[in-house]
Amino acid sequence: MERTAGVGPLLDRFAGVSRIALLRGGGLGDLMFALPAVSALKAAYPGSTVTLLGTPVHEALVAATHTAVDDVMVLPVAEGVRPGREDPAAVAAFVSAARERQFDLAVQLHGGGRFSNPFLLQIQARHTVGSGTPDAAPLERTLPYTYYQHEPTRALEVAGLAGAAPVLLEARLNPLAQFVARLPALLGAALPREGQPLLVLHPGATDPRRHWPAESFGAVARAAADDGARVLVVGDHSETDLAEAVVRAAVGRSTGDGQVSSVAGTLGVGELAALLARADAVLANDSGPRHLAQALGTPTVGIYWAGNALTAGPLGRGRHRVHLSWVTHCPVCGADVTQVGWTAPRCPHDDSLVAGIRWDDVYVDVRSLLAL
Repeated sequence: MERTAGVGPLLDRFAGVSRIALLRGGGLGDLMFALPAVSALKAAYPGSTVTLLGTPVHEALVAATHTAVDDVMVLPVAEGVRPGREDPAAVAAFVSAARERQFDLAVQLHGGGRFSNPFLLQIQARHTVGSGTPDAAPLERTLPYTYYQHEPTRALEVAGLAGAAPVLLEARLNPLAQFVARLPALLGAALPREGQPLLVLHPGATDPRRHWPAESFGAVARAAADDGARVLVVGDHSETDLAEAVVRAAVGRSTGDGQVSSVAGTLGVGELAALLARADAVLANDSGPRHLAQALGTPTVGIYWAGNALTAGPLGRGRHRVHLSWVTHCPVCGADVTQVGWTAPRCPHDDSLVAGIRWDDVYVDVRSLLAL
């Protein structure tokens, strides 16, 4: 029977569900997209446990924060599920371990299902739900997959196939106290003085086309430091050069001398969550740290290509501001960049699609959130 209290069809719940597996690979942002569905499923099936079939960074975040996820099984490298060179023995070992869990329900939130649906079916859960393109293996209950859909909403719609109505529309997290306590010793003088606003910048993103120029981030950092804020640039080990480029773009032209610095490559996932939760505002591209900051309740200013805002933008505008680039064609070859997903392989160019967003327009929102 279909009910109507969900995002989409809210079907009958399955009987006897106590062990739930949820497949979602990718990075921090991908996990944030899935968490509202986790809350919905646990509310629909009281006393159930949810095991995330995820990635190492997901495992680290779940261990460092309060979430509705009970535990994580780290996915093996497998085509269309986790990038890299596939090891058939590792895949077989993972499938065997998952079967031993005897999951009652398996939920596929990992894209269109061409690879993820067959992968999920191998664990032999009693019931399966998820999304799927026309060429994907069918699950017991399947939602048609369309690329341009808000990802947390898609996850909630999939949860509705299992009879789970929304509890939260967006992810909510809190860092564990032990990681908050580590920040002073780890960052020392890099932290703001008492009463000084803290602005955190993240200039990276998985797709380089989502990168706002380092010079633009630097201009905002310079202006914020001039207005009295402490500015820290974050990133993983692969983003240290990019973070330093932002600092170079700001330092030497700022009257807020010493108030802009990089801590990229120095923070684990737990410490990053603690720092983002402490920040007064976060400025970032469409990236995992921006999504994580939002889940932690920190106001954000996001730099978005318009298509990505449809799939991954924040819902509210009281705490979260979005600056959009409406570019529709590759600036190098002219390819239509709105044709994405499995339907149209992207062109080979990595030139930024958001470079035209003006830094001074962005700073208006940053300044208002910092209350400078």
